[in-house]
Formats: sequence, C-alpha cells, structure tokens
Amino acid sequence: MQHRSVRVPDLKARKQRGEKIVMLTAYDATMARLLDRAGVDGLLVGDTVGMVVLGYENTLRVTLDDILHHTRAVSRGATRALVVADMPFLTYQVTPAEAVRHAGRLLQDGGAAAVKLEGGRPVIDAVKRLVDVGIPVMGHLGLQPQSVHQVGGFLRQATCRDEADALVADAHALEAAGAFALVLEAVPHHVARTVTAEIGIPTIGIGAGPDCDGQILVSHDMLGLFDGFVPPFVHQYAHLADTIVAATQAYADDVREGRYPKAAPEATATRGT
Repeated sequence: MQHRSVRVPDLKARKQRGEKIVMLTAYDATMARLLDRAGVDGLLVGDTVGMVVLGYENTLRVTLDDILHHTRAVSRGATRALVVADMPFLTYQVTPAEAVRHAGRLLQDGGAAAVKLEGGRPVIDAVKRLVDVGIPVMGHLGLQPQSVHQVGGFLRQATCRDEADALVADAHALEAAGAFALVLEAVPHHVARTVTAEIGIPTIGIGAGPDCDGQILVSHDMLGLFDGFVPPFVHQYAHLADTIVAATQAYADDVREGRYPKAAPEATATRGT
C-alpha cells in the first residue's frame, strides 16, 4: 500500500506502469478518513451528494456551497488520497471566467487538489482556461448526470456508432485541452476499451467495464449504505444499511426494556448531542 500523498501526476504514471487506480466518493471527514486508511488513490466529492446524502432526485439542485461544505470535510479527513471536487451544474458552463472563479474556490476554500466537470467539446474552453491557471481538471464522458433531462434519464450512452465516435473525439479533445484523467460512465465496454487505448491520460470507469485504467463507485452504493436504487453494475461489498437498522432496533429495544444504560458510575466525558 502506498503511504505518501497521491498527486495528480501519479495517476498518469500509474497508467504508464499498468497499475489500476482506485477511487470512491466521499462526503464527510469520517468516511474520508476510513477510505483513506483503506488505501484508495482518490476521493471524489461528487455531486451525487445530492442524491445519497441530501435526498434530491438528481444532482441538479446541488450548489457550489454544498460541494464546498463537503469538500472541506473530506479534505480534513483525507491525508493521502487525491481529493477531487465535482463542479456543480452551471458553475462552469456559462463562461471560462466563471469556471475559474468557482473552481478556484474549491481548491482555495475547499482544500481540493483538482476538480471534475462533465462534458466534451462544448466545455473545452473552460477546461483549457482552468488548466492554464493551474487548476487540474478531470473530465467526465458517457452518462452525464447533470444532463439527465436532456438524455431522458440515467441511461447507457454511446451505444450506437455515431455516439461512440463522438465520445472518442471528446476524449481526445479533453486530453488535448490538458485534462489529467477522464471518468467514463455507463458506456459499452468496447467503447471504454477504445478510449483507454487511444489516449495517454488515465480513464476511470463506472459501469464501463474492466479495461479502464481505474474504477470509481459511489461509496454509499459499494458499502450497501444507500437504501434507494443501486445501478446493476455495482458490486456491494457490504450491506451497512441492514447493519445500521438492526443495530438501531437493538438499541431501541434495550432502551425501551430498561436494559440500557446499566447502572454504573457516571460518565466523565461525552461528545453531547
């Protein structure tokens, strides 16, 4: 396991050495600390916070202040993993100048090391400007949740030849603009394989097959913590929602039956409520 801090150039070096990259989402300091201790390479403060933490139906209502709040927490909890912050809807699509101002806050105020934004050639000017001023950018192609209304839902992308060709062209454009890595979400495996082989920056897959240079999952999905819809490509390595419900029921039963707390000397310290 690597112990020194993971930096942006390390991801490209991993691709060149054929070493897989491991990423997960994180939204708070405690989870960031635990995932960091487990040895993940990168933590994404994703706008999925809107769905798995804030209770929204999609990511569109997530604001820059929301991401800033959670990025600060994650950056306090992580000591080794690369912290990447999502740029919310309409924080980078209007003008490159606005993109710089908003991304700058995520680094300066939030403590992130890089930002991630969705889209290909339509957002290239913003990517170039961010890179020019020294802000590392991770791209995101395939299913783009911020465009959920435009594409008609959380649907698999690049399933026909024209769409696949366009995605490959977008990947090349993002690399040329200076992006240091690229998330590929919900695309056919052969499309992800083509992109991974053709570009020099690492690809991070989510529902895009085994041939990407790395993988990312929403931590709440991977841990079985989110009790809503979980995409079929997710492997749940734990079922923490069931554990939490069972533990809470046991606690409630003990309180109601007088089994907790037991008579004992008064506690001398507490975190309070």
